Amino acid sequence: MSKTMRDPTAQAYEAYDAAVRAMQERKFEKAKGLLEKVVSCPVRQLADRARVYLSNCNQHLTKQPSVTFQSIEEHFDFAVSLMNAGDYLSAREHLEKIRLQAPKAYFVIYGMAALDAVTGQLEEALRYLAEALNGDASLRFQARNDSDFKNLSDDPRFTELVYPDPGVDYVGE
Repeated sequence: MSKTMRDPTAQAYEAYDAAVRAMQERKFEKAKGLLEKVVSCPVRQLADRARVYLSNCNQHLTKQPSVTFQSIEEHFDFAVSLMNAGDYLSAREHLEKIRLQAPKAYFVIYGMAALDAVTGQLEEALRYLAEALNGDASLRFQARNDSDFKNLSDDPRFTELVYPDPGVDYVGE
């Protein structure tokens, strides 16, 4: 294969990475152009993420007050895209809306914990993380490897949450 003919999937990943950087720099027009190329990518997960980010770009460019979501998960992905783009205020607004719609969606509570950790609200992050893990213990593994919690990695309370005493989960059974 010549240097001028590159793998379209590799090109899609490069365009996606460049689009995310452009969004972080609030260059939504540039990001939109890159993302429009990625949505036709054969890698479904990448194309789906690109659609969420493209929706985010369009919202910023048209300044529409709201976007319609087909599911709680799609709305959550949009909120995460806002967080990844550094738009923490909008991400929080969307996470709070989702929480009102689905108060027992523990992945949303986990998302709120991650957002608080990233924004330096460590006490709130620990509170939300505890709530999320109490509702869905499977999120522990994700929290152990989530760079959003790097501000908490040395906090013993975080360690206790994500690496609990193995016998604790089975008390009273």
